[in-house]
Amino acid sequence: MPWMTAPTPLGFRPGVTRTGYIGPMARPTKLEPSVVDGWLKAHPGWERVGDAIARAFKHPDFATALAFVVHVGCWAEKHDHHPDVELGWGRARVLWTTHDAGGVTQLDLDGAEASDRASV
Repeated sequence: MPWMTAPTPLGFRPGVTRTGYIGPMARPTKLEPSVVDGWLKAHPGWERVGDAIARAFKHPDFATALAFVVHVGCWAEKHDHHPDVELGWGRARVLWTTHDAGGVTQLDLDGAEASDRASV
C-alpha cells in the first residue's frame, strides 16, 4: 500500500513511501559564518574545511574505528543526512556539510555532536 513507509536496514522511515516519494520537506538553511565559528570554538578538534566542518578521530585499532563509523552512519541514516567518512587503521575522519544549502547547517552541527558522542 502506498501509504505505508518504506523499510530500511534500520526499520521504517516516516514520510518515505514504498514508491520512494518523499513529500515536501523543509531543508535546512546555511548558517552564518559567525554561528559556525562560535560552534567551532566550543567544540575542540573540529575545523572548517571549505564549506564543511571536519574532525579526525583516533582509535586504538581498526575494529574500534569501524565501530565508530558504523555508529555515526546509523545516526546519519536515521536523520537522512550523511557525512563524508574516511576510515583507516585506528583512525576515522568525518566531514559534515549540506550540499544543497551550500555549506554548514544546523543538521551538520547536530551530526558533528553525534560524532563526538560516538567517539566516547
